[in-house]
Amino acid sequence: MEKIETKKEYNIDAKGKVLGRLASEIAVILQGKNRVDYMPNKDFEHFVIIKNIKKIKVTGRKMEDKTYFSHSGYLGGDKHTPMKVIFEKKPGEILIKAVSGMLPKNRLRAKRIKRIKFE
Repeated sequence: MEKIETKKEYNIDAKGKVLGRLASEIAVILQGKNRVDYMPNKDFEHFVIIKNIKKIKVTGRKMEDKTYFSHSGYLGGDKHTPMKVIFEKKPGEILIKAVSGMLPKNRLRAKRIKRIKFE
């Protein structure tokens, strides 16, 4: 019987790729759904290394219209930050938020998100 390795690195070039399609591809890899021995409760330690994140493509008018919501916890402490502002400061943050929304909301999500690296 052949042993299947659990740790693997995937290199992805983000140049010209659409944000949502790239995020869904990364979510599948982090969950291990591209493997034969996939189990929802099993955590495969796959790392995803992304290159050229600044050259990612965002379709439509999302850069101007889409906002990300955060709240400080105090009254009136809500913030709406446009996608364009976040992309200029940290372009990888937008991809991380997209992948995070596509992963199952359980204890493994934080561990999986940490395995996304940028070059």
